[in-house]
Amino acid sequence: MPEQKRIWTVPNVLTMFRMVLIPVYWVLMIGYRLNYWALGVFVLAACTDMLDGFLARKYHQVTDFGKLMDPLADKLMTLSVMATLLIRGIISWEPLALLACKELMMLIGGLLLYNRKIVVHSLFVGKFAQTCLCLALILSFFADRFECLSPQPHTTLLWVGVGAAYSALVVYVRSVFRQLRGVENTYKERRE
Repeated sequence: MPEQKRIWTVPNVLTMFRMVLIPVYWVLMIGYRLNYWALGVFVLAACTDMLDGFLARKYHQVTDFGKLMDPLADKLMTLSVMATLLIRGIISWEPLALLACKELMMLIGGLLLYNRKIVVHSLFVGKFAQTCLCLALILSFFADRFECLSPQPHTTLLWVGVGAAYSALVVYVRSVFRQLRGVENTYKERRE
């Protein structure tokens, strides 16, 4: 079976494991209010994210499933952590709302492009945004220690992450238009 079509690879299993961690995180953070256990689950998810990407590239196990599900798992976990921190009164609603809107646009665009056999690969600016958001959310678990600081480091880093995420959106849109033009040109050449 071609590598692109395989699902049961180690990187993809790690991605699926990360999806399973999302409800575990919610139960720990909201159900039992075990902040540090929930933080541990989030950090574990972030580590599996780095590991699955490394393994996929090293062992040539990059698949279409992974290209779609890996970023989806990242985004769902990130939005889950932000939502629970909002519920607990640790962060404000604005960064979550902006990031959720951006991710919804990316999801809809990704589904439409997938039907046209176009998969947008993750780019450096997107990875930078995800790293900033991840670090900001980890720091948010220790927000009470930053109360005397203004601005607070977790809030600043969160806004940097949101800004980088929107920069990534612009880069992705430009990349998609280039690919669509390429597909259109190929189609025209075939007709001629």
